[in-house]
Amino acid sequence: MILLYTDFGISGPYVGQLHAVLAREAPGIPVVDLQHDAPRFDPKAAGYLLAAVTEDLPSGSVVLSVVDPGVGTERTPLALQAGGLSFVGPDNGLLALVARRKPRAGGLPASAWQIDWRPERLSASFHGRDLFAPVAAMLAKRRVPAARPMALDALVGADWPEQLAEVVYLDGYGNAMTGLKAADLPAGTQLCVGRHRLKRAETFGRVAPGEAFWYANAYGLAEIAVNRGSAGHDLGLRIGSPIGIEET
Repeated sequence: MILLYTDFGISGPYVGQLHAVLAREAPGIPVVDLQHDAPRFDPKAAGYLLAAVTEDLPSGSVVLSVVDPGVGTERTPLALQAGGLSFVGPDNGLLALVARRKPRAGGLPASAWQIDWRPERLSASFHGRDLFAPVAAMLAKRRVPAARPMALDALVGADWPEQLAEVVYLDGYGNAMTGLKAADLPAGTQLCVGRHRLKRAETFGRVAPGEAFWYANAYGLAEIAVNRGSAGHDLGLRIGSPIGIEET
């Protein structure tokens, strides 16, 4: 299947045009809208989130990943093989954490290619439709576009930290996902947001209504929440808000 991960939102023509190109270029291959509210204009936050939400996808899938504020500039179009998946998107940091965290079969490192293929028509501002979607269709059909190998340490974001102590996503409930892997935080860790010191709880029902806490979410990330409230509103969180870590 082909999965779409973008910051386009669901209104307007953009997602529909991706679907139309994929239906034309890869008929019969399922297309799934994985997420269209990735952090806007923020490849770094979106990259940490992408590495988490693609953790358990079926092997052989292609992830069309577009958070691309530099569209039309000299940034490199990129294809990546990692963790049994193929990724297509801009080399702006969006795929850096995927490349680092998802080895190929046998524990081999991910492999990256600069995409040299270009369509007959390439708009300056919609490479998702004109460039990345056709390449994703090629990969889903097991065809290889014109490309050349890239070193992983040459990718934008290759020097970013393994853990990002910031908010990377706010969902519709106001829950705040961080770039921290919950399994790497010692027992008793408190997350600090301004003057708030948040203890870990297993889930929402383990704390009182209105109480703020953090927990390991379904993607393995540390997530900050308020039971029956909004962590974004109640704690003043937004994408990029710093998170302190205190071990007790």
